[in-house]
Amino acid sequence: MIAIGSDHGGFELKEKVIAHLKERGLEYKDFGTYEKKSCDYPVYGRAVAKSVASGESEKGIVICTTGLGISMTANKEKGIRCAVCADTVSAQLTRLHNDANVLSMGAGIIGENLAISIVDTFLDTEFSGDERHMRRIRLIEEE
Repeated sequence: MIAIGSDHGGFELKEKVIAHLKERGLEYKDFGTYEKKSCDYPVYGRAVAKSVASGESEKGIVICTTGLGISMTANKEKGIRCAVCADTVSAQLTRLHNDANVLSMGAGIIGENLAISIVDTFLDTEFSGDERHMRRIRLIEEE
């Protein structure tokens, strides 16, 4: 399952990503927001991150205007590796090298077509499993 959430700044793009997930036949859970009324991105970033960290969801997608604030919130949850991506190369490499489990995008930075390509790249790219990358992930997760 894919956990997805956004604030008001990412609401419209989130709805388009959800429509795309449906087209692909992928199971998802929408953690909100459910309207364009001003709201606080940490609420939705945290909900998605908790779903992924608990194992309820395999991966997550979070969206705000820049992708930055909501990613900072998601990354506070233990076990989350959230990457802000504004291109498909970053989406591919963060999966291959960092085994990122949450994708963050900025609705004010990228358009719908690019966002869909980023989502597909993120969801379809497997972690390489290379020892050097596994070692680096362990170093990231050290407390």
